[in-house]
Amino acid sequence: MRAVVQRVTEASVTVDGKNVGAIGPGLLVLLGVAREDTEKDGAYLAEKLAGLRIFEDEDEKMNLSVAQVGGSILLVSQFTLYGDVRHGKRPSFTQAAAPEEANRLYEALADKLRAKGIPVATGQFQAHMEVALVNDGPVTILLDSGKSF
Repeated sequence: MRAVVQRVTEASVTVDGKNVGAIGPGLLVLLGVAREDTEKDGAYLAEKLAGLRIFEDEDEKMNLSVAQVGGSILLVSQFTLYGDVRHGKRPSFTQAAAPEEANRLYEALADKLRAKGIPVATGQFQAHMEVALVNDGPVTILLDSGKSF
């Protein structure tokens, strides 16, 4: 799994003009699921996301997690994170998981984060989404479970 993690003051997802997910301060997580990903990848990302210390403490040092600051996570599926443009200019998505499996692992990750007590809003899987955010910092972190174990 790949995730682009952005610290935000607010973020929202709209589908067909309707708001389907929104958060205040917290993390916007754009998530791509690869063909070879399993529950183990989701467990790894849940631990990383819940414990990622990228919020400032009283000394203005990145030392606090999303849970410690009472933040939320907006989790948005984005298969294009597995777009491969090494050969040509049109992306190939052969490394991305099939939609049914990607959705299952995406939902499982959301459930794992909720089980940790973190409020989670989501986008709408396989929909054309408009994502709005106010990046705080800006702070953007890349996570890849394939490079972890």
